[in-house]
Amino acid sequence: MPGGPTWVRRFHPGPDAAAEVVCLPHAGGAAAYWFPLSALLAPAAEVLAVQYPGRQDRYKEAALEDLHVMAGLIAEELGPASRPRVLLGHSMGASLAYEVALRLTTPPDVLVVSGRRAPSRRRPAEHLDDVELVAKVRALGGTDAARLADPDVLEMVLPALRADHRALAAYRDTPGAVPCPVVGLAGDGDAEAPVEDVDAWRHHTTGGFTLRVFPGGHFFVAERLREVADVVAGLLPRAVS
Repeated sequence: MPGGPTWVRRFHPGPDAAAEVVCLPHAGGAAAYWFPLSALLAPAAEVLAVQYPGRQDRYKEAALEDLHVMAGLIAEELGPASRPRVLLGHSMGASLAYEVALRLTTPPDVLVVSGRRAPSRRRPAEHLDDVELVAKVRALGGTDAARLADPDVLEMVLPALRADHRALAAYRDTPGAVPCPVVGLAGDGDAEAPVEDVDAWRHHTTGGFTLRVFPGGHFFVAERLREVADVVAGLLPRAVS
């Protein structure tokens, strides 16, 4: 696109890689969350990490509060794939990946939804003030919780975190189902996205569903990174074939 890409970051560029894995981070997260996975999957697959506005190198941009708008912009930048493509989203990123998959002119070869309840398992919307929001993130654990202990970091990331949670509170999924295979990833101790709620993604695809359960809480992806990378790598031959 003119002026260079806005949404996609490539930490280990691989234009000749056999497949690409588009990774969408959680609420309050950023593209850098996927750097370790990118390192593990290269050079077999090139990770295209999505950078939401309002964080890291897009810090000066206003964060968006509408997942449908975000999904449309991401799908537009991705465009048609020239090689097999896997979409992978964690938590809020899983909902976004689902919406992006519905908007792409050619569906992804595989959609991976991680740490996120299926749309049919929606809970009542949460409307949290800043104190409650920070407390919730800290309770979920992971690197974000540790970073929020620094007042300077908190001041920097809170606007994007706030916008993401407003977007989640307002989000209603697009009716229908994706035509591609879906793989659900769940943490066995994740109260935010219990295993049975992740398993319900099977009702949102016509292309088949597989569930993988890992030890850990909401951020099991970081806790079990190599195991998650192995699962994603195992999808690539399926995508390439």
